[in-house]
Amino acid sequence: MAKKKQYLTATLPDGYVKTIGPTTTDFTHYWRIVATLPGGGTEVFWGHTRSLAEARRKQAAAADAARSRGWEHYRFEVVPVVRT
Repeated sequence: MAKKKQYLTATLPDGYVKTIGPTTTDFTHYWRIVATLPGGGTEVFWGHTRSLAEARRKQAAAADAARSRGWEHYRFEVVPVVRT
């Protein structure tokens, strides 16, 4: 029998709410990088993962991206998702 599709919701500390779905994949966490560019602009990267460990591995990649892209600074956030 096919898995039932569901929506997932992630709420970040700044109040931003991201809804993912409908999906049958069992994502557990949502991650977001907010990078400040030298000219004052921002870039936002985001994704969802199947484990907290997988999401934390993105943080190391974010540090490499900051160096290679010349970001002034960045904020990396991971939050759990809630099935709705």
